[in-house]
Amino acid sequence: MQNIQFRKFHRKIAPIVFIPLFLTALTGIVYRLGRTWMGMSEEKGEIMMYIHQGEFLGKPLVPIYVLSVGLGLIAMIVTGLAMVQLAQQKRKNPSKNSPLNARKVHQILAPITFLPLFISALTGILYRLGKTWFGIPSEVSKFLLGIHQGTYLGPFGRTIYIALIGLGLIALLITGINLTGIFRKKRAKVSEEI
Repeated sequence: MQNIQFRKFHRKIAPIVFIPLFLTALTGIVYRLGRTWMGMSEEKGEIMMYIHQGEFLGKPLVPIYVLSVGLGLIAMIVTGLAMVQLAQQKRKNPSKNSPLNARKVHQILAPITFLPLFISALTGILYRLGKTWFGIPSEVSKFLLGIHQGTYLGPFGRTIYIALIGLGLIALLITGINLTGIFRKKRAKVSEEI
């Protein structure tokens, strides 16, 4: 019963957070790879950050956007992990030879990416809210941004870290949205109309 509630909540919020999370992951990857390895200009980098932080909604809404997207990701992580844990308790002998499909890819990636995604979401929220609303000292904001970006891994490691967690999130989003059945329903309606 509890697993069904987690699954329902997970499926309901997935379509809501899909586009903002996809844009956030994609612009984060493009910004970091572009600025570090591809000689992206500062102007183009600012455009990526403009999208990444939701500045297109207007400066006053940036912290609310970051908070909403970050909490959406955290909610997806928490409900997803709860479903995985409950499913593992149910299955005593999971099939190792099942075919590789969207569900299997999603189930493999989720436990691998949950901690970096959780840390990235949390530090992104704390950085933006702390800087915008609470006036935290620059050392603290720099520390939070450093964790958010994986700066502690060095310039090369930071770029790889951002690319991997960004691509992991995109893969989870694509496989996850496929599991919701949104696209299957539309295909079925189109087939019925023809």
